Amino acid sequence: MTRKIRNIGILSHVDAGKTTISEHLLFLGGAIKKPGDVNHGTTVSDNLKVEKERGVSVRSSDMSFLWNDYLINLIDTPGHTDFSAEVERSLQIMDGAILVISAVEGLQAHTYALWQALNTRNIPVLFFINKIDRQGANFENVVRAIEKEFHIPVFLMYCPRNEGTNLAEIQNVCVSNNIPEVASFYEYSMENLAELDEELLEVWLEGMRISTQTIRAKIKFFTQSNQLFPVYCGVAKSGIGITELLDAIIEFFPNPGESSGKLSALVYKIEHDQTMGRLAHVRVFDGEIRVRDLILNQKSGQQEKIAQIKKSLTGKLKDMVALESGDIGIVSGLANANSGDILGSDHKIPARANVQVPMMTVQVIPENEEDFVQLAQALETLYLEDPKLNMRWYRNEKELHIDLMGKIQMEILESMILQRFGLPVRFGQPTIIYKETPSGKGIGHASYTMPKPCWAVCTFAIEPAERGSGISYESRVSVDKIKQKYQNEIKTCIQSALAQGIKGWEVTDAIITLIDGEDHEIHSRPGDFIIATPMALMNGLLKIGTTLLEPMLSFTIVAPEELLGKVAGDLHKMRGTFDSPSFENGNFELKGKVPAATSLDYGIKLGSMSSGKGQARFSFHGYEACGDNEGMIRAYKGVNPLDRSKWILHARGAFKSDERRM
Repeated sequence: MTRKIRNIGILSHVDAGKTTISEHLLFLGGAIKKPGDVNHGTTVSDNLKVEKERGVSVRSSDMSFLWNDYLINLIDTPGHTDFSAEVERSLQIMDGAILVISAVEGLQAHTYALWQALNTRNIPVLFFINKIDRQGANFENVVRAIEKEFHIPVFLMYCPRNEGTNLAEIQNVCVSNNIPEVASFYEYSMENLAELDEELLEVWLEGMRISTQTIRAKIKFFTQSNQLFPVYCGVAKSGIGITELLDAIIEFFPNPGESSGKLSALVYKIEHDQTMGRLAHVRVFDGEIRVRDLILNQKSGQQEKIAQIKKSLTGKLKDMVALESGDIGIVSGLANANSGDILGSDHKIPARANVQVPMMTVQVIPENEEDFVQLAQALETLYLEDPKLNMRWYRNEKELHIDLMGKIQMEILESMILQRFGLPVRFGQPTIIYKETPSGKGIGHASYTMPKPCWAVCTFAIEPAERGSGISYESRVSVDKIKQKYQNEIKTCIQSALAQGIKGWEVTDAIITLIDGEDHEIHSRPGDFIIATPMALMNGLLKIGTTLLEPMLSFTIVAPEELLGKVAGDLHKMRGTFDSPSFENGNFELKGKVPAATSLDYGIKLGSMSSGKGQARFSFHGYEACGDNEGMIRAYKGVNPLDRSKWILHARGAFKSDERRM
């Protein structure tokens, strides 16, 4: 039996009205008594104190309600690019998405990144053009931009009337197609639809009548197959267009797939509750989860017992006996679960789509030195909730470091740590995250045979790999020379051994091959090869040398023609490269790539020098080689395996000074 469920995400660039739309959806669905106000901090989805204070979504929130006998699981996501990790996790559980765009501002920088992520994952999308009542609203221009920039056909379900005024309302394009100003939208939309269907095209060209039922059935089919994209509009703060949007969610978005009975579920979010402990937000893609079930966590390899199942349904957290296939809920009892863990089998789990990657790292410093351990514990909790923070504890230096998307995230984290854990903190100067890669081919060798008892000899071939490929490892050594249990040790510690290279950054894009080595029947002990492997790899990298890699951003800059020379000059100074400009309506458009280190604040600079008329869009492009003088070399943190004696003493537990990666 097909369940009547809709798992829907709502996304937008910050301030397009996404959370306000969510509030009205919840209100109409009976989940709340009245819509909250972002400016007054009364929204349901923004429940953290820092969200209410700043009027910005920091965490995704999922709430469920009923509409026309359908269960709608609504996922409201942050709109600021600094909190893209929350969006990434949410994308995996959506069966459809509403992409909100302001009728005044139109397509904004983060809109492009969100569209790319949705398109990559083939998630069906409805567009909602909000704020049609505001002065400067231009529905038609926004529609043209959607088609031009995203290269997609749209169907205009509704269009505005009295646009840009307090009397703004919406008109049904199919029903009102006899009205002159609506007729052009109808003709335009029908041409887009007909071009997708030969039979419909023939009927359309012959001027024959096509029933509304047929049109809507075709829209549904092509929406769910990501070939057509319906467009709605309205005024979220007044609730205009929200009922129509709810009906569209039911009509055009797909049901979750049928269940085979074999459990396949994803932990997409972790929260910590003072009473219930670790709470796992779970989407069940296949099978079901029941209270007291023993569930296998693929990552940990452990089975854990489900203690409670809850669901945020119609405004209240309700106890559930089970979560069926296609549904979303909150599970307690999974004490070792982390965000991204797979429960049961992975046969139905969709791939994760990247929106942004952290490009800055920063030290977090307690204002009161005696709070250091508590701060480490607080950051560990936040890291479990957001793995992209990549928290590191360098014991030798007594430093705590995290990775960031941007400076707004840093400000929010400072407030969260104070409000949630009662710890005043400050941050060091953020730095760009560089990486390093082998500069050529070579050999890394280590012979760890003293002081007894120990015996681990290993030799690796090290060579650079294709950019963006990460680390690959294989063994060409027989188990007669190194027993399988010791080879397993080597394999498991390759990544951690390369967490820092000879220039202080993570080593990537390398092929590591175990080509020789030996153990000893009497002297080899468990852990010996975990000590030897980092020594061998670091010795190899020292002989070969490494090349610094820096993060690069793809950019699109649109600004008035008179600024072309100034912008081109800026880009050259920032070590950027770009194609020939194109020109339209008095503006130029430049596309290219530029180092993140030189350009993170350029969008603000462009806005200032163009009086707000210029726009710069940046997205992560990848890592590329740069000179040591263009990047940053830093000291190795913790005990360096190149310091053989100290490394062996440290590894054998003579003293504690390791880096702790949570």
